[in-house]
Amino acid sequence: MKAKNNKAGLLFQQPLKPLVNPDHSLVQLSEVVNWSRFEEKFGSLYSPDSGRPAKPIRLMVGLQYLKYTFNLSDEAIVAGWVENPYWQYFCGERYFQYEPPIDPTSMTKWRNKVKSDGLEELLEETIKAGLKLKVIKKNDFNKLVADTTVQQKNITYPTDAKLCHKLRIKLVDLAKASKLQLRQSYERVGKRAYVMQGRYRRAKQFKRAKKEVKKLRNYLRRITKEVERNIAGNEQLRIIFDTLLQAAKKLLAQTKKSKNKLYSIHEPHVCCIGKGKSHKKYEFGNKVGIVTTAKNNFIVGALGFEGNPYDGHTLRANLKQTMNLIGREKLGDVYVDGGYKKHGCEDIGNVEIVEKGWRKKKRSIKRWIKRRSSIEPTIGHLKEDNRLGRNFLKGVEGDKMNALGSAFGYNMRKLLKKFTFAYIFMLKIIEFYRNLAMKSKLKTRLA
Repeated sequence: MKAKNNKAGLLFQQPLKPLVNPDHSLVQLSEVVNWSRFEEKFGSLYSPDSGRPAKPIRLMVGLQYLKYTFNLSDEAIVAGWVENPYWQYFCGERYFQYEPPIDPTSMTKWRNKVKSDGLEELLEETIKAGLKLKVIKKNDFNKLVADTTVQQKNITYPTDAKLCHKLRIKLVDLAKASKLQLRQSYERVGKRAYVMQGRYRRAKQFKRAKKEVKKLRNYLRRITKEVERNIAGNEQLRIIFDTLLQAAKKLLAQTKKSKNKLYSIHEPHVCCIGKGKSHKKYEFGNKVGIVTTAKNNFIVGALGFEGNPYDGHTLRANLKQTMNLIGREKLGDVYVDGGYKKHGCEDIGNVEIVEKGWRKKKRSIKRWIKRRSSIEPTIGHLKEDNRLGRNFLKGVEGDKMNALGSAFGYNMRKLLKKFTFAYIFMLKIIEFYRNLAMKSKLKTRLA
């Protein structure tokens, strides 16, 4: 059910407006954001007259903005909201609240309700707010930079021994819960084999370690076959065990040179991506495409892709999303690196691939080609400051939502800096004239 608008005043509660500084960046930004558009966009997702009244949409949107702006978990943002009057004011509260507004799980449920299409609205609003505040100009959309990066999933480093051991435990636990009779669970010998293979690897006794891994694979194979025999003919049990059995078969079939391997049991879509980094040879997650303005690094596109597609094949979808967000039918110049060859996006915009020989071009073109690398520190900030470095959201949809969240969180930080710098500049001007007045008074007294 939709939230009810209660505009009546409360007698014994502390109003927020006298508590907050009107020049604070969050207070000023809350006046710029068009909150009514979210009411119109997400209002259809709520039942009009049945069920318990929902929390205000502005509260849920504001919490998502704060989460990715300040790089906090759902639990931390809800706990901090109670202590911070500026966060409460930003989320539309009129009176200071002493209790958490929601359970942290409500943020997850709300994200699953609006999905990645809904979070695109939050990113689009940061772009419109940037235009209002003149952080960016419409002419900045003529020159864009695009690049991809890896968004790592929140999984442990995958090894065959670890996956076989964990998958066997999950199958045995599910069999016990379903009251299936297993001849042997391999609980003690499986744990011993898993511990010993780690010890042997530590001691660089790889032949012995390989034997222990082989034992773990055999234990998993036996459990898999026994479960399949027990559930034969029972359609209900087959549906319950289907996901784990498919994962077990895939894990037992894969070899060192297999493609589309299983790297995680609870996140089977995770891929192994090598970007050629010396400090991190392989990363496990998915690929994310980022589009920024060349002049001031404002993000105008962020799209999560399933798996590890070729960079050139991701560009069309990435630029189409950017066109929708900035409201253009065709883009200007887009500067990319050499990994985007054969992109096939000539009909969308002028894609300039930066590779050898670019120094021979005109000075006016070289100026913007040099700005191609400006997207690299932006990606670094997204990973360190806005939760792109480790994705805690589940599934393929979670990959897309986290990429969008990190993008609008980065833009929000830029918008907040606009107010912060203006406030500091104003304080310095006031201090300058105050000192000037004091000096003039001192001169008149001495005279």
